[in-house]
Amino acid sequence: MTTTTQTTLTETANIHERVRVRYAQAATQAASGTSACCSDDATVNETWGAVMYATDDLAVLPDAAVLASLGCGNPTALADLHPGETVLDLGSGGGIDVLLSARRVGLTGFAYGLDMTDEMLALAQENKAKAGATNVVFLKGQIEAVPLPANSVDVIISNCVVNLSPDKDTVLREAYRVLRPGGRVAISDVVVRDAAPGEGAIPDSVRRDMELWSGCIAGALEAREYREKLVAAGFTNVEIVEVRRYTTDDLGEGPESGITDAVASRFISAFVRATKPGALLTLPALPALPALVPLPMMVTTATATLATTATPCGCGTETVAVEGECCDDKAACCGEGSTCC
Repeated sequence: MTTTTQTTLTETANIHERVRVRYAQAATQAASGTSACCSDDATVNETWGAVMYATDDLAVLPDAAVLASLGCGNPTALADLHPGETVLDLGSGGGIDVLLSARRVGLTGFAYGLDMTDEMLALAQENKAKAGATNVVFLKGQIEAVPLPANSVDVIISNCVVNLSPDKDTVLREAYRVLRPGGRVAISDVVVRDAAPGEGAIPDSVRRDMELWSGCIAGALEAREYREKLVAAGFTNVEIVEVRRYTTDDLGEGPESGITDAVASRFISAFVRATKPGALLTLPALPALPALVPLPMMVTTATATLATTATPCGCGTETVAVEGECCDDKAACCGEGSTCC
């Protein structure tokens, strides 16, 4: 058992490091003005990165945020964000989805980005400053250990990142923990579609390839597994929707890596949705404002009129207010300069 545990820890650390190195290079590339891509040799047309976003959305973002986009979808469109919501992006990279989310939730809302790569975090901070975003915070950490308290966010988004984790069960449990009851996940991810009759499993050689893992391929869950893991974490209303079925050209790989046409077609870009059960938590009502102190009588006629004008007490039809005082005798109190209920 000790050997198994040590091997698992070693493999996990190795995967994290390979992913960190790959995305550090991508951040440096984007900062220098060159577009980055999830798979080194992939055809960048309608497959990866910024092409998944509307032109109007891209126009309001810093160039480096657009160039650093490495995703396989657009979770901000999937999430249906509303003003006032708090959003967390798992694996936020250069910040494209965080900045777009911040615009959608408005100044009454908030957007967190979580990433483990220093170079990406530095790039994201620069993009935040260029965008003038004041309702955004980028956090350093791993998506297996989210540095936020329980029940603290309304929506979790992620773009082609969950597949990179070596411990997806923990990722999904953490997502469940930090979501408020009634909160939701809206994830764009690479998924292995459920096999049709006659289709085989993904070859072990592909699953063990670290380059393919850090390239968003080898670590992809089968759709059935994804659903089971979400349910095991506590989620309901689980839905996985195929968006695009990949080819070898899309993946930038060929038979030498074990990715034949048949294998490539098992990989899809998918929207993953799920909900944490329970009613949405609402903030407590603000305390009532203290009663206004009556204005003193002024010398001039204009200010005297202002001082004696009062409002209904709101405590019954027979109650009026005169100079800030309540009076239960309507006949005696309702006169010039007073307001009857």
